[in-house]
Amino acid sequence: MSTPFDLIEPDRPDSLAGAKSLINRAIREGVSYFPSPISWRDEVLYFLLPDRFSDGQESTRPMLTREEIAELRQTPNRPDWDWNLWSDSGERWQGGTINGIRNQLGYLKKLGISAIWIGPIFKQRARLDTYHGYGIQDFLDVDPRFGNRAELVTLVKEAHDQGIRILLDVIVNHSGDNWGYVAPDNELNTAQNQPPYQGWANYYGNPDDENMRKWKLAWRDEAQAGFTTEPSDIISRHEGAWPLEFQSKDIYTRAGMGDLGESNNISDPHAQHKRTDFLALKDFALDVPGTLTQLIQCLQYWIALTDCDGFRIDTVKHMALEETRNFCGAIREFADLIGKHNFLLIGEIAGGDNFQDIVMDYTAMMERNLNAALDIGGARLTLSSVAKGLVNGNAYFHIFNQQSQGFESHRNFGDRHVSILDDHDHVFGSKIRFSAEVPDDFAVKDYYVTVPVAIQLFTLGIPCIYYGTEQAFAGPANSQAGKVQNWPGHDKYLREAMFGPSHPRANFKLELQTQLDQLDESLPGFGPFGTAGKHCFDENSPAFVRISNLCELRAGHPVLRLGRQYPRQIQLPGTGFEFPAPGEIVAWSRILYNQEALCIVNPNGVNERGGNVVIAGELSPTGVEYVVIGNTAQAATGPGYTGTHSIGSKLTVKRNSPGEPAFIEIRNVQPAEVIVLIKDTFA
Repeated sequence: MSTPFDLIEPDRPDSLAGAKSLINRAIREGVSYFPSPISWRDEVLYFLLPDRFSDGQESTRPMLTREEIAELRQTPNRPDWDWNLWSDSGERWQGGTINGIRNQLGYLKKLGISAIWIGPIFKQRARLDTYHGYGIQDFLDVDPRFGNRAELVTLVKEAHDQGIRILLDVIVNHSGDNWGYVAPDNELNTAQNQPPYQGWANYYGNPDDENMRKWKLAWRDEAQAGFTTEPSDIISRHEGAWPLEFQSKDIYTRAGMGDLGESNNISDPHAQHKRTDFLALKDFALDVPGTLTQLIQCLQYWIALTDCDGFRIDTVKHMALEETRNFCGAIREFADLIGKHNFLLIGEIAGGDNFQDIVMDYTAMMERNLNAALDIGGARLTLSSVAKGLVNGNAYFHIFNQQSQGFESHRNFGDRHVSILDDHDHVFGSKIRFSAEVPDDFAVKDYYVTVPVAIQLFTLGIPCIYYGTEQAFAGPANSQAGKVQNWPGHDKYLREAMFGPSHPRANFKLELQTQLDQLDESLPGFGPFGTAGKHCFDENSPAFVRISNLCELRAGHPVLRLGRQYPRQIQLPGTGFEFPAPGEIVAWSRILYNQEALCIVNPNGVNERGGNVVIAGELSPTGVEYVVIGNTAQAATGPGYTGTHSIGSKLTVKRNSPGEPAFIEIRNVQPAEVIVLIKDTFA
């Protein structure tokens, strides 16, 4: 039986005709593809940027130890270190690759990851610093700084062999900075970006508008200068845009730079936020017949070639609702045809709950469309605040209100939202990770992040862990942060290079081959915790050990993935049963059939906490026992653990008096630790 490896050709196609040829071969030859999961609620996602995760060379450099990190935090000055150079390096290509991801599949498997969401791997402009991957020049090729198509196919196959699925990050709304606007009577090499926005239905080059008709679109050469208005002049793969069909000016909106946050009506297909360029990235005119179809064919090509399992779709807010639905429908139908009957489509919908709700409602009108939305709005901030004990624990559970007319009801389905703690750009909130805001002198600094990850893993939704979370990435020491330019106001501080390069790649303004072959020794690598030359793949770090233990629990107990969800009231000394004040334990149940799991986190970073926690009395009368199946403090300590609620110990259901709630006694949960119990009988 044929496999995707049989479809790989020596070179990528120049046009969509070649892409469609490969797609048809896949269908005609009955290529065997890896099946979709029954439910994505069963999976744990891990999001990484390929440039920042691994270069596959970790064995050639030492690992950054927790002792070294602690020493950095106790050092008020580092006279041999230039923070400005480290910060500058953060905006450069660091050298992570597809083969690097392959090299760390075992690490991710041990962590408990079952699906990897990989940031865009498609070819970028040769002479720009778009290491993040969102400025695509060639929609049918892999950026050589990441690797090649064969390596991507191999990565997917090796991941599948380990039971790990692969999601690709795709962009439909815009292309890279492949052309510029040329003002009337100006030379082509003056091509600019971001001219003032032109409202619907005007555009630069409009022959019917006296002020617009003389503007031109100039395709950029390898060095980013405008050099021609004629697609026939585009010869090099580093010029213009590819495939050939993307060299027509008519598929671009050409409206200039407007307000990306303008949101008077998300349903208006001609709203400013739908038509504007994305800074230097050029907006596709998806309403022009054929444009959306061409983008769909590009991405169907990648499904057929790589055997990937889903897409994360960038900037969905900036696409018209009907275009989003049509795109998703076409992708899902193709995936169904080749045997991937639950191909995952996750939308990045900026703007908060309201926008997420509108898009999900619209695409749900035809069931086989957008599966889920990334929860990157207020929910992420609430999760962070609850986990730090800054707000009442019940605040997070309010976002699952099934009676709501908003996005809360989508969350309650369990498979329509992907929970996010940290990501690569923090659309809402500060541009630093959860652990960066934990004081350096907290004893729990290296594993406080276990608390919000536990909430992600054991509440409704598809959990997503951002690379480095399991190592409690926190950036520079608190004592040093004030010396770092723009800290914490830049996306780069969310994107440290986990593999710890000594130096970044050669300057992006040099020839591409030079970038591939050489390093820029004038800058340090943008390594974790304000370092360079040391990697951070530590399978014994405090956070890794705890999070991997929780992922194992989730995988082993369906009730923790699929059960109904109930926040639980707690009785503290001198109180009745209520949702306690911030900083006290947070508890909730998951119930599946007649099985109840009780999850408890202590968000207090300093003190032990406990209380009498309500359970489902209708399922568990007085005297029934609950057994401890998870205890992160014990998982980290090992055989020497002497604290409360050791794994395997049992707690008996009690009542203070008839008619009072049934409860179990939880005592002395250590700071930033997690306890999980399950009813010991199915009766």
